[in-house]
Amino acid sequence: MPERVLIIDYGMGNLFSVRNALAALRVKARITDDPRTLKDCDRLVLPGVGAFGDAMRELKKRRLIEPIREFVRTGRPFLGICLGMQLLMDASEEAPGVRGLGLLAGSVRRFGRRLTCPHMGWNEIEPAKGQPFFASVKRPVYTYFCHSYFVRPKRAGAAIGWTRYGGRFASVVRDGNVYGVQFHPEKSQETGLRLLENFLRRC
Repeated sequence: MPERVLIIDYGMGNLFSVRNALAALRVKARITDDPRTLKDCDRLVLPGVGAFGDAMRELKKRRLIEPIREFVRTGRPFLGICLGMQLLMDASEEAPGVRGLGLLAGSVRRFGRRLTCPHMGWNEIEPAKGQPFFASVKRPVYTYFCHSYFVRPKRAGAAIGWTRYGGRFASVVRDGNVYGVQFHPEKSQETGLRLLENFLRRC
């Protein structure tokens, strides 16, 4: 397992739930909002619950945006969870004019008005073949979701898992060392733990 896993605290996430899930895997993760600590860790996790615009303002206020980008440029593994996945994109319909982290080219869209929002509860993920992220995970892959927006990567190959709600949307993305999951692994029981373990061990 990695020696140091950091969970980014910007005031908008299930920080302790994520840390407890990692602890169940015998990984001691540290919660931090200090940008100086990001340069020394082996894995970085960005959870999130709330609104895109508020989240980017909080990251900017804490001077975390450029340290996050610098961490990714070094090639170390990065995981965005739920809102944290949406923040990877360039922009979101939820907050016009607000730039995202731009770590993965694409945008964030709202589900259609005819669908109940948020999309909440257990739903199935269709994994792409040959992805270490899904290694040894039992099929079918069911995880817990709670969101009203979804990501649309510009590069089709960036989506490595899909879920159906109305239509088919990317529920897991990857671009090199950057991973994003729309579901909550910390609420997805055994499957969620195995996916977190794969991120730590295999990705």
